[in-house]
Amino acid sequence: MGRAFEYRKASKLARWDKMAKTFSKIGKDIAIAVKAGGADPESNPALRRCIQNAKGANMPKDNVERAIKKASGADAEHYDEITYEGYGQGGVAFFIECTTNNPTRTVANVRAIFNKFDGNLGKNGELSFIFDRKGIFTIDKSLITIDWEDFEIEMIDGGAEEIDSDDEEVMITTAFEDFGAMSHKLDEMGIEAKSAELQRIPNNTKEVSEELFNINMKMLERFEEDDDVQNVYHNMEIPADFI
Repeated sequence: MGRAFEYRKASKLARWDKMAKTFSKIGKDIAIAVKAGGADPESNPALRRCIQNAKGANMPKDNVERAIKKASGADAEHYDEITYEGYGQGGVAFFIECTTNNPTRTVANVRAIFNKFDGNLGKNGELSFIFDRKGIFTIDKSLITIDWEDFEIEMIDGGAEEIDSDDEEVMITTAFEDFGAMSHKLDEMGIEAKSAELQRIPNNTKEVSEELFNINMKMLERFEEDDDVQNVYHNMEIPADFI
């Protein structure tokens, strides 16, 4: 079982079920995609991916259309994409991706959360060696209509590094540079992914005591509650009962 798959399964906790937060996150992704490549998903792969992810999150079509229209207007909100890196309890590394219209507010909030849980906000770039940026595609298993071995061959041809599955879903992991190739391969096969994202997967993990694990999880949840935070990654060892 691949590292990305383990962390994907481990993230299926109650905190990911906060629908309003998910819709807000997708709305910001749409705003950035529209600003960078326009409002037509046919000519804007990033926007097409956002719409795909919105469907996977059961975001209403009207919400998506409003987000695109708002992002296309003259008074569209401007967002900066900013990352922060630091350490939690027991030397666990945290990588935080933010999308914000007020960087001063965002860095103050991130620093305050680290401080509250006796963590440390570090310098950008010092944790880049711990995380590999990967393409993560999640597919409804029922959409696969060809023989499994043939499907695997097609995915490898599209740049798959790992192919993992359970009873409901298949997760494809690619190198960062193969993200576009895999998107094209799935389009070619007529398979619409439930989600297609770039994620940061730890290349090594840190084992901590149950007490420190719980403290770090509380800090993680606090980060995820912040409106400016899009994604939080860590390299903490995941207990078996979380997977």
